[in-house]
Amino acid sequence: MIDNLPIKELNDRTRQILRLVIDAYVETGEPVGSKLISQRLGMSLSPATIRHAMVELEELGLLYSPHTSAGRLPTDSGLTVFVEGLMEVSDLAAPDRQKIEREMADVRGRSLPHILEQTSRFLSGLSSCAGLVVAPKTENPIKQIQFVLLSPGRALAVLVTSAGTVENRMMEVAPGITMTELQRAANYLNARIADNTLQEAAAHIKAELQYQRTQLDALTEKVVAAGIASIGTPEEGGHVFIRGQANLLEDVTAIEDLDRIRTLFETLEAKETMLKLLEATTEGDGVKIFIGSENKLFGNSGCSLVISPYKNQDAQVIGAIGVIGPTRLNYGRIIPVVNYTSQMISKIIG
Repeated sequence: MIDNLPIKELNDRTRQILRLVIDAYVETGEPVGSKLISQRLGMSLSPATIRHAMVELEELGLLYSPHTSAGRLPTDSGLTVFVEGLMEVSDLAAPDRQKIEREMADVRGRSLPHILEQTSRFLSGLSSCAGLVVAPKTENPIKQIQFVLLSPGRALAVLVTSAGTVENRMMEVAPGITMTELQRAANYLNARIADNTLQEAAAHIKAELQYQRTQLDALTEKVVAAGIASIGTPEEGGHVFIRGQANLLEDVTAIEDLDRIRTLFETLEAKETMLKLLEATTEGDGVKIFIGSENKLFGNSGCSLVISPYKNQDAQVIGAIGVIGPTRLNYGRIIPVVNYTSQMISKIIG
């Protein structure tokens, strides 16, 4: 965090120069020279004075000079100082707000997995980076189950957990089943599975069907058995939805850079990383920013992550959304985008 960084050693002039260097770097991705900074300051400081300040920033580990250029680039520490102490995060731009609200309106009422996958695609498109959504496996007790008849022989089991998440499971039923029989099966299950996890509910009902006589007719009993079979086989672990990976490859030319990006994708899809991401987002509210080598999760990738938790109606963190991009992300724009999108998702699933 910022207490461990040398921002306190910077005077106002040096802070301003660091800010301008990073602004220019975010715009162009190129090394920044003293002449450009002097121009942006309206020639109020000479290039020589600015070069001297750049040397100070380099000695503090906030800038570095590439071998092929006289200009300078920010280090990951320099970017972290900028983001945590110098950057002014503006309000969410009206066009971005409108796009987010339109997208959220389109997915309202859909299943949570659908909402999250579409959100990762949407964030990728809006940011021109990779969109990331963490959807953890939940062990929350079941609140309710309902069956919806889709077509002869096919029904949908709709599970609502105490955390407010909704899961849909396809199941096969007898071709002649009616909604009355489906409702009877749902009533039977709801009377027995409330406040149990998926696995607990499945074990309880299976035992009752196997060893005890029930008041169900044969057809409804088959629906109950099919429903329990569907809810008793939850998808493994949690999920990390990543969309727009190709955006991270656009500026990659060296083989070693390509290997770093490939390793990043493999790391993100590992369940250990997913758990660490969730732990990071639950340490306080709001957006978290992980920059380049300062990022303990995937520090060798050369990428940054802006991530924010989303919550259920009980204000419990149940997942996270974010944007992965190059370290020269437009943080001032991406941070409010990620923050507002997570707030909208929390409202939809609350």
